[in-house]
Amino acid sequence: MIELLTPINSEKISHLKCGDQIVISGDIYTARDAAHQRMIEDLHNNKKLPFDIHNQIIFYMGPCPAAPGEVIGPAGPTTSHRMDTYTPELLDKGLKGMIGKGNRNQEVINSIIKHHAVYFACIGGTGSLCSERIIQSEIIAYDDLGTEAIRHLKVDDFQVIVAIDSKGNNIYTKGRNDFLNLYRTQEE
Repeated sequence: MIELLTPINSEKISHLKCGDQIVISGDIYTARDAAHQRMIEDLHNNKKLPFDIHNQIIFYMGPCPAAPGEVIGPAGPTTSHRMDTYTPELLDKGLKGMIGKGNRNQEVINSIIKHHAVYFACIGGTGSLCSERIIQSEIIAYDDLGTEAIRHLKVDDFQVIVAIDSKGNNIYTKGRNDFLNLYRTQEE
């Protein structure tokens, strides 16, 4: 396990490799489809983003309601490709990391390489486990979006896997190729 403290930068990211297991501690932010669309609209209307995304990580997540006494409800990742339209522009503005589930399109991968960023995968269906690693949660923007509002989270040992590293190595491609090679070897 590699420990990663936020904020992150190109130097920290350059050492991470596709498939590395990471534990993140520090500040991260949440945003899903509607929040991403609104952030891009704000940028196009010359408005400031609701938080400084420079060297930050966005977790593609909208939590379930918290039970009494809990910081946050189950907080699992959402499918990342829904943010692909917006991601290159946010990477242009300094975003360095994203957490979600599923593969990204080639434009996003090229933008990750260009900006020396990283895409982390979090296993779908682990919302309750993820929420145990969130020690603080505060809505900071777009509260009218409900669960899709932007949140500032403090996390401690939040577990993820490097899915696409800063060089473009992609676990979704690598994993499939490794499986196919193993399968072919067993057939011979």
